[in-house]
Amino acid sequence: MAVSDDLIWDADDKSMQMIPRLRRIGVTAACLGFLGLLFWIDSDATWVLFVGAFYLLGEIVYWAWDRRRLIEVRLVPGEADGPAGLRLRRVGGRTTEHDPQHVVRVLLIHDNVLDLASLRLSLQGGRLLFGRPGRPPALTAWRSACPAAEVGERGAHWGMPGIPD
Repeated sequence: MAVSDDLIWDADDKSMQMIPRLRRIGVTAACLGFLGLLFWIDSDATWVLFVGAFYLLGEIVYWAWDRRRLIEVRLVPGEADGPAGLRLRRVGGRTTEHDPQHVVRVLLIHDNVLDLASLRLSLQGGRLLFGRPGRPPALTAWRSACPAAEVGERGAHWGMPGIPD
């Protein structure tokens, strides 16, 4: 059986989102700087520096986590009639290939407000990979690509007021 280059998971947003992140950091730094100057006159304003440092640390942690998220999963043919492989592409541009037999669990979490789904992919060794939200794919593609994996879906546990979960 010949395997073509099939797209199994495709995220809606594939960008690094650096411009909104830099804009958010700049506005926050300007507001904290203004508050620091405003309160510097009568009191100790070192708390402004601590708040700014914690905010910057939080942005760095989120950036590091977000650039490891999956934006694309493809089923690619193996070399010299070997078994097919999964090619995982991340937001940061890194691409890795894995054996589909090493996939333990595939979970699609459907958003109950938008027509999107999130991907959670568990590999052998306890490694858990998250995917950015995208259009929900058919589970049959995952079941045929990873026959040894537990493939499932569920609804999200969050919602908006007035919309039943």
